[in-house]
Amino acid sequence: MSAVVAARARATPPLTEASMPSVDPTPIWFISPENWEQAAERIGAAAFQFAKASGFEPKPGQWRLLPTPAGGLAGVIFAEDPDDPFSVGKLATSLPAGAYAFAEPPRHPDLAALGFLLGLYRFDRYKSGGAAQPTLLPSEGVDLRRLERIAEAVKFGRDLVNTPANALTPSALEQEAVALAHAYGAEAHVISGEALEEGFPLIVAVGAAAAEPPRLVDFVWGRPDAPKVTLVGKGVVFDTGGLDIKPANGMELMKKDMGGAAAALTLARLIMEDRLDLRLRVLVPIVENAIASNAMRPGDIYRSRKGLSVEIGNTDAEGRLILADALALAAEEAPDLLFDFATLTGAARVALGPELPPYYTDDEALAREIAEKADETRDPLWRMPLWRPYASMLESPFADLNNAPGSPFAGSITAALFLSRFAEGAKAWVHFDIYAWSPKARAIGPQGGEVQAARAVHALLAAKYPPRGPGKTE
Repeated sequence: MSAVVAARARATPPLTEASMPSVDPTPIWFISPENWEQAAERIGAAAFQFAKASGFEPKPGQWRLLPTPAGGLAGVIFAEDPDDPFSVGKLATSLPAGAYAFAEPPRHPDLAALGFLLGLYRFDRYKSGGAAQPTLLPSEGVDLRRLERIAEAVKFGRDLVNTPANALTPSALEQEAVALAHAYGAEAHVISGEALEEGFPLIVAVGAAAAEPPRLVDFVWGRPDAPKVTLVGKGVVFDTGGLDIKPANGMELMKKDMGGAAAALTLARLIMEDRLDLRLRVLVPIVENAIASNAMRPGDIYRSRKGLSVEIGNTDAEGRLILADALALAAEEAPDLLFDFATLTGAARVALGPELPPYYTDDEALAREIAEKADETRDPLWRMPLWRPYASMLESPFADLNNAPGSPFAGSITAALFLSRFAEGAKAWVHFDIYAWSPKARAIGPQGGEVQAARAVHALLAAKYPPRGPGKTE
């Protein structure tokens, strides 16, 4: 399979002055309970009376199309949700096709515009037909070109997660990662076969039973002497659970078990597009956790890349195994920042639900910065503790570590503690236990694959390592 998803994500260029529609855009006015009674001065008395007569009230999320006297479309009024600047994204699926622009700045101009752009997303590769969509044009206070780059990167990641496992096989995900690297001039290579067997025994063990063999994509971009930032993304293209097989309802969404890889690749794309002044390394271990006679078994013991021996307590705790070898490789060069992204535990969902991924780090200053950027970008994240006393749950009588404690408690924390043993050597490390899926449609997109944590971390890195000299982003 060719790099379909990567090509698709790059196929829709951002609007330029030459490509913008020449027609005047339909204005969007923002309404609140505080300004509603004075709205006639902005939208016109006739439009105001029409809105009132049609039952419009300035409640969050409410909107109306306003007609011209001749029956055309004069404009749109929308009541912002003061608690959700992305609520404007609702218009992306509600408005008829055509060009629109903000007639006035909303409370959070960039977030509102980004919400609209994200709300336009559709994964329709396997559907016939498709209705035309509205288009958002630049307006005062909105850096639309920058926001389009972010929305296109998120689209790329969402497409990866939504692509079914019969299409996004290990070799296909490898091609997507390599195509992305080459598109931005990064140096990429793939570790597989004998080299993988010699250096990455946990990755090999997890992927041994699949029809396509495991592999590790490794690419590097940026100024060699710049601060080192390394991203690791879990790339399990499908997870049966292995011999500790999942029930049928547990396998329904397992095409999304490469959501960590999608988040890491989305973040990498944002970094490279913005030409941040850092030396980026991306590591994506790619496997399918399948079932066959050569599948790893409960009770098997493997020596990791780091040298620590790991007893397999549960074959369905495979993500931390492939991350362990990749993190060990990353830590060998002592990066300044090491981030890993993984759809790792159901325990995280029980604790915080699907929309609020936990993150783990011992770096207090970095933890605060992440929290600030998560709030600033509305990319929700919540810090959880690396509670060291729970490390005793990972003990094995036969090996250095057990990959899956038998205890039903603290599953996300113990997974993070397991990974921390392999990230030693990095100057700072953060683990994101993401869900990578939206169970229901929201203003910023439909039900399906979601990219979590990437926008917040991108904002963090953009603040730390802005582009330098000629060639800065617009």
